[in-house]
Amino acid sequence: MSGERLSPEIISPVRRIGRREFDFERQVAIMAIVNRTPNSFHDHGRTYALDSAVAAAKKAVDDGADWVDIGGFAFSAAQAQIGAAEEIERVAPVIAEVRAATDAVISVDTHRPEVARAAIEAGADVINDTNGLREPGIAEVAAAAGVSVVVTHSLGGPGQRVFRPSYADVVSDVAGYLRERVAFALEAGIAPEKIIIDPGHDLNKNTFHSLELTRRLEEITAIGYPTLVALSNKDFIGETLDRPQGERKEGTIAVNVVSIVKGARILRVHDVPAAVNSVRMTEAVLGWRGPLAPSHNLA
Repeated sequence: MSGERLSPEIISPVRRIGRREFDFERQVAIMAIVNRTPNSFHDHGRTYALDSAVAAAKKAVDDGADWVDIGGFAFSAAQAQIGAAEEIERVAPVIAEVRAATDAVISVDTHRPEVARAAIEAGADVINDTNGLREPGIAEVAAAAGVSVVVTHSLGGPGQRVFRPSYADVVSDVAGYLRERVAFALEAGIAPEKIIIDPGHDLNKNTFHSLELTRRLEEITAIGYPTLVALSNKDFIGETLDRPQGERKEGTIAVNVVSIVKGARILRVHDVPAAVNSVRMTEAVLGWRGPLAPSHNLA
C-alpha cells in the first residue's frame, strides 16, 4: 500500500473478511482446522483424504464455525518436505469444494506464494502464514488479490527445526517481530484492514513461553490489529496438565476464554461445538450478546 497509512487505532473493528462481516469489538470468530496432511499433530491424518477433508469442513460450518482453515503442510520439522505442486494438490480441491458449499471464510495455511495464489484462485479469502510473510513474493500475492493475511510469529518457520528456542523476553520479542512484519506487509501493499496477527503459541516456543504469551496477551493485542490465537490441544496445555492428545479439551477451553478476555478475537480450534458454546457464553458474560432462551425467575 503506497501513500497514506492508517494507524491501528483508527481502523474500524468491523471487518469484512471474504463474504462475512465481524464486529471484533464484541464478537469472536471461530476458525475450524482442517489439515489435509498425513501427520497433523492432533488428528493424525484423519482428514488427509479429499472427501474426509471436505466433509470435515462442511460439518465444522454446520456446527457453527465462521471460518475454515485448510492446510496441506504441517508446521512440524518432523516430516518430509513436499513441493509446492503437491501442496497445491492437497489444498486447492478442498477449498474449491468448500467454497461452492458455504459463504464461511476460507483461509489457506501456507507460506508459499505459489500455493497462496492457487488457493485464492480456488476461492480462499485469507492467507494464514506461520512464516510471517518471509517467503519472497507471498506478500505481493496477497496485496494483488486484496485478500486478508494472518501474520504469525515463528523463529524458523514451517518444517524448520529450532533447538531450545530462547528469548530475552518472549512477549516483547514476539510483539517486536509482529510490528516489524506488519510494517513489511503495509509496505508490500497489503491494506491495514486486511491484517491479522498471531503470536504463534508453541511455534518454536516452550511451555513456559506459551503460558507467558497467554498471561500477557494484552501486550500483543495492543499492537492494534485483530489477534488470532491457535491454542487448541497444543503441547503447552498437555504439559501444563500432564494430559495426552485427546484429553486437552478442558484446558483448551480455559486458555481460549482467558485469551478472549485479554483481547483475542479469532480462535483456531479443532472441536467446533465446544468452542461455539464456550465462546458464546463468554460473549454473554462480557455483555456482548443476550441469552438465547431466558426464562429463569422471569415469570
